[in-house]
Amino acid sequence: MSIPLSEALKFWAKLGLISFGGPAGQIAVLHQELVEKRRWISERRFFHALNYCMILPGPEAQQLVTYIGWLMHRSMGGVLAGSLFILPSFFSFIGLAWIYITFGQIPWIAAIFFGIKPAITAIVLHAGMRIGKRTLYNPILKSIALGSFLAIFLLNLPFPVIVLIAACVGVWGNQYHPEHFSPPSNSSGSHPDAPGEAFFDDHPPRPEHTQFSQKKMVTQGVLLLSCWLIPLGSLIAIFGWETLYPELAWFFTKAAFLTFGGAYAVLPYVYQGAVDHFHWLSTIQMMDGLALGETTPGPLIMIVTFVGFLAGYTQHLIANNHPFWFGVLGATIATWFTFLPSFLFILVGGPLIESSHGKPALAAPLTAISAAVVGVIVNLGLFFAYHVFVPRGFSGQISWSAIFICLMASLALFKYHKGVISVLLASGMAGLLWHLASGLAPI
Repeated sequence: MSIPLSEALKFWAKLGLISFGGPAGQIAVLHQELVEKRRWISERRFFHALNYCMILPGPEAQQLVTYIGWLMHRSMGGVLAGSLFILPSFFSFIGLAWIYITFGQIPWIAAIFFGIKPAITAIVLHAGMRIGKRTLYNPILKSIALGSFLAIFLLNLPFPVIVLIAACVGVWGNQYHPEHFSPPSNSSGSHPDAPGEAFFDDHPPRPEHTQFSQKKMVTQGVLLLSCWLIPLGSLIAIFGWETLYPELAWFFTKAAFLTFGGAYAVLPYVYQGAVDHFHWLSTIQMMDGLALGETTPGPLIMIVTFVGFLAGYTQHLIANNHPFWFGVLGATIATWFTFLPSFLFILVGGPLIESSHGKPALAAPLTAISAAVVGVIVNLGLFFAYHVFVPRGFSGQISWSAIFICLMASLALFKYHKGVISVLLASGMAGLLWHLASGLAPI
């Protein structure tokens, strides 16, 4: 018996529509739905896959969705799952980018954004707590999480450096204190309150398609490489090398391969290139795009769709009757070349990672990385809180309305266990009502 592909596709499509809250919130939703509720995958297998995605360049939540889709329904399942996760955000960003560039700033939309941002702060902190409860099961791992938080909060260490240090600690720990880097002995790493075993648990034999094959790895690698070379070559042949669209393709290819640590690590690189070097958009436009990314479903890195749309739209705005379609072309190129490497990493590297499942020498570094990620998530929540509660810095006014909305969102999440989507909707409505009551657009 297996999970029907049609049932899985319905879930992936739904997930793409409700996956708000950034990577931490999305991973929390995935864990709640797939590990606790549907029991499609065991907790240990879930975090094994998550740890692998955390050390890859690119959006970890989308890679995790692709990995689980591949695990359940082979390569086609992985491609469909990963695509459905980003398509709603892709189309939403194109529509919002067109509204943004056509109609400018709309006060009531800004008010909704104002209400959603404090909720995102609460969602990220809630996700850190939920993941921490599952992964920090001994004092050593709690110390790694604390050290990770201090390293990024006080020393501003880059995320890849923190991951590397955590992996080294895991290697050392497996050699001298392996008992601290092994999952709890109860069952197979599944949530103790979850009924029954997961469909993809730790005990059954691995499916045939998860077995490593050098021939299959080479075949898939060549296929995915052609998905990069053919579009890039076509853009160069049609437009010429030193033109906008090949530049977009090459720039976002580099962004996909050279930036580790998820969306918040790639943003400085995208900002430097898109704003300072190529001048595809302004600083204000980049900040507004980030706000849209925080309040639309899908990975935050979908801001690349916004950047690509504005680049194509503005270049053809003068002396062209259809700048919208050039914007769509720019958005498509930016999105394609950003996410293609993620599919490569999962479809080619998945069998290697599955072969490491249950092997302490390989699992211990990933366990340590998982603990370090908890500290990074907490730091991200505090980073959001600072920018939401004191938007002009400590020298400016405190936004008591944002603090109030964050507290209400936290109460809904922590005490009443409300869903992410309902909290976001209520917070957006609160921001709008606050704006209408005060008669001023919140800033």
